[in-house]
Amino acid sequence: MGAVAVGIAGAMLMLSEFLGPKHFFREKMEPFECGENQIVSPKQRYSVRFYLIAMFFIIFDIEAVFLFPWAVIFQQLGMFGFIEMMIFILLLGVGLIYVWKKGALEWE
Repeated sequence: MGAVAVGIAGAMLMLSEFLGPKHFFREKMEPFECGENQIVSPKQRYSVRFYLIAMFFIIFDIEAVFLFPWAVIFQQLGMFGFIEMMIFILLLGVGLIYVWKKGALEWE
């Protein structure tokens, strides 16, 4: 079944390459940015701050993924489940306080 799906996808890619239009001009080859002309070069480097904020977002997003199922079956888990999740939240809170004190959340 997987081989059939890969075969169909490959066939569609090859057909579009052979049958598609071949008109290349400067505007069409530029990266599309919301219908606007590019302001900066696409090769410009991003600040490390963007990656740090993205990493913090992912960490706390994963926290929400773990908290939701826990909240759904909270009654069945008992005291052990409650203590386990409080330790998890405490560790994330300690990590958040640590990065806050280090100034990683400050935008300069």
